Amino acid sequence: MNNLQKMGGIAALSEALLYLAAFIFFGAVWDFPSNSSVEQKLLYLIENQVILHIAHFVLYILFGIILLVLVLAIHERLHKHANLLSKMAAAFGLIWVGLVIASGMIANIGLNEVIELAVLEPEQARPVWLSVNTIVEGLGGGNEIVGGLWVLLLSIAALKTNTLPNKLNYLGLTVGLAGVFTVYPAEILTEIFGVSQLLWFAWLGLVLLSSPQDKRFHQPDPNQQPNND
Repeated sequence: MNNLQKMGGIAALSEALLYLAAFIFFGAVWDFPSNSSVEQKLLYLIENQVILHIAHFVLYILFGIILLVLVLAIHERLHKHANLLSKMAAAFGLIWVGLVIASGMIANIGLNEVIELAVLEPEQARPVWLSVNTIVEGLGGGNEIVGGLWVLLLSIAALKTNTLPNKLNYLGLTVGLAGVFTVYPAEILTEIFGVSQLLWFAWLGLVLLSSPQDKRFHQPDPNQQPNND
């Protein structure tokens, strides 16, 4: 168990760093000319296709691969004490892994198609790019319901079983609810989810690395019946 917990801790810290990298890249480096003409937008994509390919791979595909390790580590930590909730959380976590990786692959393949069309049939490039963006945003860019449910369920399970610090679990509840609320397409909700989950990933990583054993952070009520949820 110790090895997987330590791997999960490293994975959680890595996810926090990737979130930070995403904020920096899309907030400060990526300067897409949204208000420019179609020709200028396509030219920008062509000129920056390599860096965008790398960003899609790192921030989506690599993120998803690392996330898989964390999902398994958290499930291992929780399932003995909250079997049903842990299974439900792990199911949503694995679905999120698939959606994130699929988003990155679709984004990169879509980018290739758009660049080819920009040369051969430029009038078709814009609607294809809009379609690709819509699919990517729907799967994992602007819709965080699945990831939110994963964090929400595992935080509830950890609260009920005292297998993670309560303050971390309360932050997890905030992260999870913010993710679920992104069912309403408001950019502020996605930003709240992203920032709060960055903090949650970092904190969780430190906890898993410092406490790799199957440890209770608070003594359970002696009158409370064992929880098999």
